[in-house]
Amino acid sequence: MIRLPDDAPFTAEQRAWLEAFLTKTLAGVSIPSAPTGPAVPVTVLWGSQTGNAEGLAKKLLKRLKKGNFEPTVADLATYDRSQLPQEKNVLVITSTYGDGEPPDNAADFYNWILSADAPKLEGVSFSVLALGDSNYPDFCKCGVDIDVRFSELGATRIVERVDCDVEFDAEFKQWSEAVVDVLAPETVTVPAGEETLDQTEEGFSKNRPFPSPILKNFNMNQGGARETHHIEFSLEGSGLVYEVGDALGLVPENDPKVVDEILANLAFNTHTDVPLPNGKEAPLREALLKHYDIGTLNKSIIKKWQPRSGSPFLRALVEADDKAAYTEFCWGRDLIDLVIDHPADFADGEDFVGILKKLQPRLYSIASSPNAHPGEVHLCVGIVRYESHGRKRGGICTSYLADRSAGATPGVFVHSNKAFRLPENPDTPLIMCGPGTGIAPFRAFLEERKLQGAKGGNWLLFGNPYQATDFLYKDELEGYVKDGTLDRLDLAWSRDQKEKVYVQHLMQQNGEELWKWLQKGAAFYVCGDASRMAKDVDDALHAVAVKHGGMSEDEAAEFVKQLKKDKRYQRDVY
Repeated sequence: MIRLPDDAPFTAEQRAWLEAFLTKTLAGVSIPSAPTGPAVPVTVLWGSQTGNAEGLAKKLLKRLKKGNFEPTVADLATYDRSQLPQEKNVLVITSTYGDGEPPDNAADFYNWILSADAPKLEGVSFSVLALGDSNYPDFCKCGVDIDVRFSELGATRIVERVDCDVEFDAEFKQWSEAVVDVLAPETVTVPAGEETLDQTEEGFSKNRPFPSPILKNFNMNQGGARETHHIEFSLEGSGLVYEVGDALGLVPENDPKVVDEILANLAFNTHTDVPLPNGKEAPLREALLKHYDIGTLNKSIIKKWQPRSGSPFLRALVEADDKAAYTEFCWGRDLIDLVIDHPADFADGEDFVGILKKLQPRLYSIASSPNAHPGEVHLCVGIVRYESHGRKRGGICTSYLADRSAGATPGVFVHSNKAFRLPENPDTPLIMCGPGTGIAPFRAFLEERKLQGAKGGNWLLFGNPYQATDFLYKDELEGYVKDGTLDRLDLAWSRDQKEKVYVQHLMQQNGEELWKWLQKGAAFYVCGDASRMAKDVDDALHAVAVKHGGMSEDEAAEFVKQLKKDKRYQRDVY
């Protein structure tokens, strides 16, 4: 019960009414209290490849500013590492991509902190939030390694590391609140109804995708083994906006034939409703079709499946706990293989979906400029099809787009990628390296540069197996050469001759000219496969600096690092 001061200028009747009113109105509302003691210094460091970790770091910064903290946030690429031993409280938020690699902006810090040059960190308190995907063997490796290394160097954990598996909102909230509670338990509370860690999103987003009509969808390959679709989506009425360099998130559906085969081989009653990842309920068939991942096998699912199965093979696999053995078994297999080859007992549909992960949206580099195609967004998608263990299979999202999307309105959302942007100065020359579907963002770049009237030169290195069948966007690119938008177009057809030729070979063959462009201030962009192509291109860039820049290996490494720091070397890799 709220009591007014004794000297308040009210009659007894007025006092009673006002006290009752205030008590009822403010029930459940936390009244901010004044901070006690000096502000707590906190440094938030982030490593991000596609923007998720950066976004969480900035969200955390907003939260800390509301409390009794003195927070700063820094990109790991630009953070002054000499300050690390003097920090009081360090919070690291980092992703992992590719084969357990750190994000580009965190690579130098990661290599340094794991090296013998790393300083002692006694007196530093820290905590790590690691982002990753458990479908990959080296789940959250960058965050795990940084967490372990900080401890080895003498730093003290504020709270234990939290590893996030694709869906990170709940884990981020839990970790953030735990950190705040430990660092400043007497900090300012937040009034009820004011959200801090979970900002309510307005409009269409990842949590509320826009149902987008497909305007065009066709295969660009002229025969041959490959199948690459150009797909145009309508954004009319969505309110969604994007920039060149961003990605489009797309929500797929599983193959109904595979879903029906799974259901036919389950021993329980499948005609029931089951809980969905979002807390709602739906019939089991709909749940498997639209909400749960049935196309991915990994260690986590196998460990949950094995106790319910009498399979001696799975038991041996789990007991051995061998990473290579898990990888070998999971490759080329889906959930249907477990259902048929290693039957398991489940009580009901709820028990069954309880071991499955949420069906995740897929991200694709946007292949259009919003200024060139108002109200539309375009993708360039390589369709994945293969045969393994006696079954024809395909990528969950790519086969959906190629085979089952006619008349559909797939859910889409924009994923901002601030780490892959055109230079602010349109007169900056561009070198773009994008083999295969890596051409996607560079089609958008060229459309935007033409509209800008950019005076900086444009040089594209593109490759694919065969010129006759795999020359994606051939007419557009040749048109850009004719009208002067493209100053250079170098092409690598890897299977058109005995010796395989890739884009990294073109870089070295034209190394002298490439070096001249870099000396004139050109920005270098790469899009495509992270595990092989991007590494080979990076090696070629170092080699060009050595051969044509007259640098030592160490000097070339420093030169490339500086290109990254100056945002003149940007990668959109996956």
